[in-house]
Amino acid sequence: MSEVRVNLEAGTHDGQEGKSPDPVQSPRSEASSSDPQGPLGAGHPTSADVSSSPSPETSGLLSLPWEMVTHIASHLPAQCVITVLPKVCHALGNVGKDSTAWQLRARRLIGSQAGFPVGPREDFDWPSACLEMEQLITCWTGQGHLVARQTQEEEEERGQVGQQLRAGQDGEPGAEGQEDGRENEVEGVGVVAQEVAYDVDEGMEVAMEGEDGEIQPIVGADQLAGLREALEERLEDDAAALMEDERDHRMVHDADEGQDGSPNLQEQAADPRNLGNGRRAAVEQCQPPRSPSPPPALECMTLPSGHIAQVNSVLLVGGEGRVCATGSRDWNVKLWDLQAGSGGTLLHTLGGQGDFSTHRGWVWCLASQGSLLASGGFDSTVRLWDLQAGGAERGLIRAGAAVLCLSCQTDVLLSGTFDKRINMYDTRAAEPLVKSLRLHGNAVMCLAADDKYIISGSKDCTVAVYDRRAGKGLKKLRLSSYLLSMSYSGSEVWAGDNSGMLHSFSMQAGTLKTPSQFDVGHTALVTGIHRSPGSLYTCSSDRTVKVHIPCAPPRTLCTLHHQAAVNGLSVDAGILAVASGDVCVEIWRPRK
Repeated sequence: MSEVRVNLEAGTHDGQEGKSPDPVQSPRSEASSSDPQGPLGAGHPTSADVSSSPSPETSGLLSLPWEMVTHIASHLPAQCVITVLPKVCHALGNVGKDSTAWQLRARRLIGSQAGFPVGPREDFDWPSACLEMEQLITCWTGQGHLVARQTQEEEEERGQVGQQLRAGQDGEPGAEGQEDGRENEVEGVGVVAQEVAYDVDEGMEVAMEGEDGEIQPIVGADQLAGLREALEERLEDDAAALMEDERDHRMVHDADEGQDGSPNLQEQAADPRNLGNGRRAAVEQCQPPRSPSPPPALECMTLPSGHIAQVNSVLLVGGEGRVCATGSRDWNVKLWDLQAGSGGTLLHTLGGQGDFSTHRGWVWCLASQGSLLASGGFDSTVRLWDLQAGGAERGLIRAGAAVLCLSCQTDVLLSGTFDKRINMYDTRAAEPLVKSLRLHGNAVMCLAADDKYIISGSKDCTVAVYDRRAGKGLKKLRLSSYLLSMSYSGSEVWAGDNSGMLHSFSMQAGTLKTPSQFDVGHTALVTGIHRSPGSLYTCSSDRTVKVHIPCAPPRTLCTLHHQAAVNGLSVDAGILAVASGDVCVEIWRPRK
């Protein structure tokens, strides 16, 4: 399913690379030319580099030109180059210091047509990026093929069920009446009102009321009849042809199924991520539950049902993905031990004594730094918790409006709120508010920061950069859509918008360079994004999670499908946590 084909066995070549590029055209490494043990510039290391016993002349691998040695090393696993070669001899240890060798490896993994990295190359961590890309390809490429194979099996089973249904309709006079009953049942989806059991800001109520007019039932008898006909035709297709089609499209949603669904739920209209979004979220019809089985490289576990409403936010904390925090519309934040047992164990439901819930409204966002965990909600508060003290309460901050995003730094806690503000807090002070910024003309939907800059995205379709040291705004970009999720590391900013597109910004000297826009197959709000030097994860309300290589354009390795909108994700140490609207949290992690 992936376009990336990598042979990770040591000392072997891919079939398509039987001819090695001309080694003369590869620049030499500065590390090799400045080797104190002996000049490697001519490609002939001294005998002392190879063995402790002197030898009259060099032979074997080290007798080759240095450029050819680095090319051969590019076919070894990155883990081997980083940890094993330095133990073999000093000369081969220099391969891991040669940036040219790592760039050659990255080009093999990604292909010559894609740009990598998207941001500046200065100070880019090439070894970590290549190691992460190889691990990503090994785990998730196999997962994608497994999903495709399971899709074929399910389509075959569905075809058999469809034939049985058609046979039953031909032989039973009451079949038509049963179909009418099914139509009535489906037509009712999306018109059930949701009771909100807490007070919302008046401004939030007005914004939600502005969206109510868009919620209209769009499923009728003619549409359902056409949907059934299209489904029956699809069920009769050859299974092998379907398998090929799924592989070519990389497991994205079938456009026909996505357009013939029922309208979005009224609950989702009250979702600030859906404010102003003209695209209607569709509900797939006749789609049986599907939970892909993991390949040998990965295992998937579902946390026990601890919440009674949608999980809005998920966050891996404690280092190495040991603990998972979940925030839900049932007003609670829960901590889960992912190392205890095969399915995870509930550690704590955060809250003070006598409290029946963590917040007094939907828990919308989570952030952590060290032992500090912060949770923000629609009750206009940010609550602080101590992870080392078993989730004990550390403080309460009144934000003045619904808290839509959080970012924890070593010295400050940042929150983006519905009243267009970015608030800076010192969590150690009795009066925690340090500064309140007004950089946007509408709700602040996402933000990211480091010790120099604060980058924020708003419902007003702008992206702002604030210089923390100078105390002033540096740059403001206007987009055609608004951002809902953001990931900032190194000098690259990746974000997802309300139309399903990804945006990549390069930070150089405090300025956002011209953004790039990518279509990776999402058809609705990009609700979560995580980018690291060698990986890119995205999730969407179109009920998918996608795993990519963060090049330009991104290479999608795998698409995971869910039965409800995916509200968020978190990644730590190769572990992926996914929160979906069906009160479910999935954990994907490397199999031990």
